[in-house]
Amino acid sequence: MARIRIASAIIILFVMVQTGFLLFMYARHSSFMPQSKEKPSQVHILILSSWRSGSSFVGQLFSQHPSVFYLMEPAWHVWVTMYQSSARVLHMAVRDLVRSVFLCDMSVFDAYMPWKRNLSDLFQWAVSRALCSVPACDSFQRTDITSEMACKTLCGRYPFSKVEEACKTYSHVVIKEVRFFDLKVLYPLLTDPSLNLKIIHLVRDPRAVVKSREQSVKALARDNGIVLSTNGTKVEDSKYKVMQEICRSHVQIYETATFKPPNFLKDRYRMIRFEDLVRDPLSEISEMYKFADLSLTPTLKSWIYNITHGQGPGKKKEAFKITSRDAINVSQAWRNVLSFQKIKKIQEVCKGAINMLGYQLVDSEKEQRDLSLDLVLPRQQNQFSWLSFNPKN
Repeated sequence: MARIRIASAIIILFVMVQTGFLLFMYARHSSFMPQSKEKPSQVHILILSSWRSGSSFVGQLFSQHPSVFYLMEPAWHVWVTMYQSSARVLHMAVRDLVRSVFLCDMSVFDAYMPWKRNLSDLFQWAVSRALCSVPACDSFQRTDITSEMACKTLCGRYPFSKVEEACKTYSHVVIKEVRFFDLKVLYPLLTDPSLNLKIIHLVRDPRAVVKSREQSVKALARDNGIVLSTNGTKVEDSKYKVMQEICRSHVQIYETATFKPPNFLKDRYRMIRFEDLVRDPLSEISEMYKFADLSLTPTLKSWIYNITHGQGPGKKKEAFKITSRDAINVSQAWRNVLSFQKIKKIQEVCKGAINMLGYQLVDSEKEQRDLSLDLVLPRQQNQFSWLSFNPKN
């Protein structure tokens, strides 16, 4: 009887040891297995910028790509609906809408457009090639370069449900937004496992931005009021208070992304200067596409060349349109148009941004008008390196 007990104990001990060994081997094997939470199949790109910084142009560089579903400033609907709030109060609503659009869930617009709607009810819908070609609209193919006017003429009456249907058929979803003033607001999106988000932060010389804003004073008045928290009152920003907030936001975004950022931002943030883009379009755009996991097609190369090598800076009535212009001329126009008194004021309110983003201040009208003096400084490629980043610091 004692022998049976001893034998039973040995068997039980053997089974326990064997079970423990199998559990150990399974755990060890599992640690080397790929994580079950794979990256989403779609790539999500947020073009983060401010008004009159060339963001509509950059948006078109993505919109015309056959692999991209693009929307221009969908959060416009949030601001129009809740215009008596402040920009910072609306950050959460804007972020929620952007997340839903990235996931191709267009029911989020029910809160802002409760009526039965068509494609044409969506803000700036016609600048999206994806909404002007199949399956959203049968008039154009995905490989076509579409124009806003032709799209408005042929595609506006298609049902709004086509937006979601089209979105789900693309490998890349790209949104251009000017209504974020703090990068930390986007952290929940950057850490969301259902998103594969990358951020392109587009900046422009604040003096050039002011020159462009002066062509669009009335169009920007309501947004100015939201930025300055005026409870719904429109503002023309003659004292550059809005510009001060815009410059402050660019500094905040750039500092947050480059000075000891969280580890989840690695390889997911890229700052682009408009001036670099127009000086060497194909090279800069190729790098931008590479960052976004896209490739430049021959058709796009030809279109980009034509659109950046037009005649003159463009007409005032074309302030919100993408037309063929002399892009370098556009980027330098402020030096001949603005008075030195205005330049001094802009440099006072935006000095930190001008310095940090790599632009040269001018100390006299002579320096301002001297176009041989390059005010766009070389980018400091080694200013920040992920190799030297230690998250424990």
